[in-house]
Amino acid sequence: MTRLSVEMLAADTVEPITSAGHARLGIAVLAGIAVIVLLITRFKLHAFLALTIGSLALGAFAGAPLDKVIISFGTGLGSTVAGVGVLIALGAILGRLLADSGGADQIVDTILARAGGRAMPWAMVLIASVIGLPLFFEVGIVLLIPVVLMVARRGNYSLMRIGIPALAGLSVMHGLIPPHPGPLAAIDAVKADLGVTLALGVLVAIPTVIVAGPVFSRFAARWVDVQAPDRMIPQRTSEELERRPGFGVTLGTMLLPVVLMLAKALVDIVVDDPQHTVQRVFDVIGSPLIALLAAVVVGIFTLGRPAGITGQRLSEAVEKGLAPIAGILLIVGAGGGFKQTLIDCGVGRMVLDISKDWSIPALLLAWLIAVAIRLATGSATVATVSAAGLVAPLAADMSTTHTALLVLAIGAGSLFLSHVNDAGFWLVKEYFGLSVGQNLKTWSVMECVISVVAGGLVLLLSLVI
Repeated sequence: MTRLSVEMLAADTVEPITSAGHARLGIAVLAGIAVIVLLITRFKLHAFLALTIGSLALGAFAGAPLDKVIISFGTGLGSTVAGVGVLIALGAILGRLLADSGGADQIVDTILARAGGRAMPWAMVLIASVIGLPLFFEVGIVLLIPVVLMVARRGNYSLMRIGIPALAGLSVMHGLIPPHPGPLAAIDAVKADLGVTLALGVLVAIPTVIVAGPVFSRFAARWVDVQAPDRMIPQRTSEELERRPGFGVTLGTMLLPVVLMLAKALVDIVVDDPQHTVQRVFDVIGSPLIALLAAVVVGIFTLGRPAGITGQRLSEAVEKGLAPIAGILLIVGAGGGFKQTLIDCGVGRMVLDISKDWSIPALLLAWLIAVAIRLATGSATVATVSAAGLVAPLAADMSTTHTALLVLAIGAGSLFLSHVNDAGFWLVKEYFGLSVGQNLKTWSVMECVISVVAGGLVLLLSLVI
């Protein structure tokens, strides 16, 4: 049993834009979320407009100056689009090249031939876990979307039966396994051993991804029985399919950003010197932007040229790839704006203030704090960093293995219940063509399953090691 003190709060917490008390701020959060959900579900308003209005409503209910609310929303929208927008755009171009060249067909045909029927969800979760190991969640989504949608359509599977395992693989890697930013930040905050955390993270991740992926997808497919949306799947003639690139070169092009980002992660661990020339080089070529840009450039030659996609056709393919994501970028950006408004209004600090008096076991405390911040702010990274900073003093008397489990407890809690204040919620919704309700019943519940199963496994491991 333990009690946290006020001094454990992060020293660099930003001053909120409102002086509202906890009760009023809590009501403002619920009201803001209710406005968004009501506008989308009842009045059928576009999600971008609903998120914008909901952010202003949140600020108004919290008593924040309107000019500062607008700045917070704009800052969050801009930073989200800057960080994710370019990656989504590059991923969409690469996905279009994969689809128009027939490369995606080649991969799908190979997967269907070797892992048909009941094995398909297991194949998808394996592919997503491997691809998601070095990649940010958003990058993994844009790389996997063409394959997920085409497998679902060509194999006549429910989208949820194929999509949920892929999303589970990406999400579990993102929350639990270094070198993802969240786990790395938590490792640094509590001074955990990277190798031990990685080993225990894999041990927790395997059963978690099985339960949240192939197993849960059975229920998700019954609750939401939808087919892959046509807008992301191009129609190709038999002549075009005959000119498609080979499986090896297609897979190599698709995995290029994975290899570059994994190489960067390994160099960062082995060299561990930001001033070293080798590490600086890999920090550049292994960044998500450069890795995806390199894949697009390589794809022009390995995928586009063999299929005759050159000159004007290449320009048209890029335009067609970008067209479907215009609305997605605005919605994801607005989700980031709503999240930033929550943070600037002091919701994160409110959760920390309330949780400082909780008296429960350290690992459960870490999980609950991460859950609370995730629910309030919508950001897994904010939840991880804030919770890690808060519980870091508890790690002083812990063993090496229990310090690593503390990191995993935080990571598990940071994934709980993605909803309307999470930009990732809107990314999944728009790519899969789901309604808000359908996304809550599938993606959001899947995130809860991941969080609860991983958190439970962490607690069980703490009893035996």
